[in-house]
Amino acid sequence: MASIYPLGQRWRAQVRRAGQKSISRVFDTRREAEAWARGLEHQADRGRKVGGGRAPIGALLGEYRTARSEAGRPISRQSNEHYMLAKLGSWFVTMRLDGLTTSAIRDYARARRRQGAGPYTVNMELSKLSTALRYACSLLEIPYADPVTAARPTLHHLGLIGPGRARTRRPSADEWTKLLAELARLPTAIPMVDIVTFAALNALRRGEVCRVVWPDLDVEARTVIVRDRKDPRRKAGNDEVVPLIGESLDVIMRQPRPKEGATDQRIFPFEPGTVSKCFATARKAAGIVNLTLHDMRHEATSRLFEAGWGIAEVAAVTGHKRWEQLRRYTNLRPQEIARKKT
Repeated sequence: MASIYPLGQRWRAQVRRAGQKSISRVFDTRREAEAWARGLEHQADRGRKVGGGRAPIGALLGEYRTARSEAGRPISRQSNEHYMLAKLGSWFVTMRLDGLTTSAIRDYARARRRQGAGPYTVNMELSKLSTALRYACSLLEIPYADPVTAARPTLHHLGLIGPGRARTRRPSADEWTKLLAELARLPTAIPMVDIVTFAALNALRRGEVCRVVWPDLDVEARTVIVRDRKDPRRKAGNDEVVPLIGESLDVIMRQPRPKEGATDQRIFPFEPGTVSKCFATARKAAGIVNLTLHDMRHEATSRLFEAGWGIAEVAAVTGHKRWEQLRRYTNLRPQEIARKKT
């Protein structure tokens, strides 16, 4: 049986079941309290225990990683999923599950906005939090009423989460020259000029650039296999043979090869997050505004279309399955179109 009653400006929900410990939480609105209570009652009606709110969120996220590995779908350290879970884990590491209120989720979203994350990015991270907790709690038989979903109306109203906006940003010729110069000046052993050039030629995501390996390179065919390429319908096993455009094969061949028998066979053996930070440092030093490493994927796609490539040819490089998806990465310059012969 659930009880909902006011507690100052907030609302407390309490769920009791015979023979079990009661569990309660405080919410900002009555609607959130009722939704949480209904979720717990539904699970209790199915024979699930009422309780488990003391479980640390950091431990639950770790349980999710472990479960994925045991299921044969480990989370790669080069994947965006890994970085999302790392951010979530560092923020919520000591918080208990019963402390994950709308206010707590709002505080995380605000902190991420101060760090420069947009509404779409925050939305994706919170979706991952919801998914990870849902599966971890299911495995551990802990009731989970999904406070992230309950918090979404508030977060939308505050503008903290929202749909992604189509990016149209491409570097001008002058910006490109300045960016490469600053990348070359960075005090790092990471070959940032080569990595950014490679991304701008082949439309690869940062995780894909840092994941390709020497054994998957075919020098004669000028191709490389991109393993587990992002696809909303296939989370793993989506391997694609991708053509190497322009000077990108030359870029690869000047990278040092790993020693014989080395475990790490990556062509660019660096962490994607570190590569992004280096890019941001060079961009700021060059005085360039609102340009990201992922914009190189837009740049590569647009360059191919401006060079006269067909949709199917460009899609073979970018990995897009539908024109609607590919079009989001196509930002043609009118002056380039004007130069084409009729």
